[in-house]
Amino acid sequence: MKLTGKVALVTGAAQGIGKAIALLLARNGAEVVVSDINLEKAEETAKEIESMGSKAMAIRVDIANLKDVERMVESILEKFGKIDILVNNAGITRDKLILRMTEEDWDAVLNVNLKGTFNCTKTVVRHMAKQRSGKIVSIASVVGEMGNAGQVNYSASKAGVIGLTKTIAREFAQRGLNVNAIAPGYIETPMTEVLSEKVKEELKRLIPMERLGRPEDVAEAVLFLVSEESNYITGQVLNVNGGIYM
Repeated sequence: MKLTGKVALVTGAAQGIGKAIALLLARNGAEVVVSDINLEKAEETAKEIESMGSKAMAIRVDIANLKDVERMVESILEKFGKIDILVNNAGITRDKLILRMTEEDWDAVLNVNLKGTFNCTKTVVRHMAKQRSGKIVSIASVVGEMGNAGQVNYSASKAGVIGLTKTIAREFAQRGLNVNAIAPGYIETPMTEVLSEKVKEELKRLIPMERLGRPEDVAEAVLFLVSEESNYITGQVLNVNGGIYM
């Protein structure tokens, strides 16, 4: 299997895209740390991984809190001894038009989506640099590239993740690290389940492939970017969006 002997940390891995990523990495031989703010669901995902015969660890973390992230990484290193793969997937939305958006709405989304990615990357990259190897994939979004009405906080946070990715890739290329981002389009997750059928149909008409993506579509892209096949790829944004943004 592609990832045998690798230790992967996936944030926001209790459900949705994060869970699909965690399960696929485990199926390909990785030992997976399931990190999430929801410990109960994280434990369920970890048990599912263990039932497949792979090692897993569930851990509750608030990625917006640097000290919390540092404690998480210490726990992982104590148990597994290393971290080979980091997938920054955790994220939230608080959608409103800018004139109705509160400072709290802005801060909450930026703190989790952008600061959280910074916290996890900063903490993990230190250990990867010592190993002189590591793969980091951050989940951005199509709206971080093209914008979207009602999502100024989310769009800004994901655009920031893209800038962070490109900069970290430059800073650590000579240390043997590959740092990339994936920008999903509209994916069938708990985040999109709240949309009405009318809105979903309108979205499908905008997508050349005429369907919303599946969490597994994103997971397969992550698998490629954390595998040996992507060793000469860094600082890139891989769009997984059915063609809605080209």
